[in-house]
Amino acid sequence: MSDFLRPLLTLLLLVLPAVAELPTAQTRTVRILFLNAPADAPRTIHLHGGTTSQEVELPRMNLSKSYALPAGSLTLRLLAEPVEKPELIPVDAPTVLIPETIGDAYLLCSPDPANPVVPIQMRVVDADKEKFSTGQMLWLNQTSHEISGKLGDKEVLIKPMESAIVDSPTREPDSYAVVISYRIKDGEDFLPITETRWMHDPRSRQLVFIFNEDGKRLPRIQSFADFPVPPSVP
Repeated sequence: MSDFLRPLLTLLLLVLPAVAELPTAQTRTVRILFLNAPADAPRTIHLHGGTTSQEVELPRMNLSKSYALPAGSLTLRLLAEPVEKPELIPVDAPTVLIPETIGDAYLLCSPDPANPVVPIQMRVVDADKEKFSTGQMLWLNQTSHEISGKLGDKEVLIKPMESAIVDSPTREPDSYAVVISYRIKDGEDFLPITETRWMHDPRSRQLVFIFNEDGKRLPRIQSFADFPVPPSVP
């Protein structure tokens, strides 16, 4: 090899790994869930991702299919109807930012009656498979209470409005004991929410929400299984 080509080859070998790590334009996916949706809430909505929009489902009792979104920092907006030009998007449209550091994500929707454009608010939860893998549970405490849980051979304690990942509660696909309690104030005793058994499926990731319902003091718990599925490209 000539002395002229050797430096060029060395430079190419240094650059190639960095290029391989760059995300492609359609590597990110999002799955949607409308938690605690009212009976008259829409079943579909238009999700605007900065330049274009796509119609997406707003399921209540399970996660939606995967929708492809561009990589990088991205602003999402919810619209009742598609908008041809970004400058025509209503100022008060529900908005959430997905930073470039988040790849795959969950888009959690909840009621927001005060919004005049679409009565929904959004929250983004990181769904990176390296951080949250199959067999694990992601607990999201959306109450002002401290939550305590004994899940098979695992225990979890979650502060108000925080989340926690719990490893597989059993080593095999099987049922396991679940005891969940809440504490209204520090220093008080924990009060029971539920004592039951759940099934563990190591093929899926499980999302568990603790939230308050209007007119009810006891927090409600809902869980949803996330099985890997291919994205739906608009």
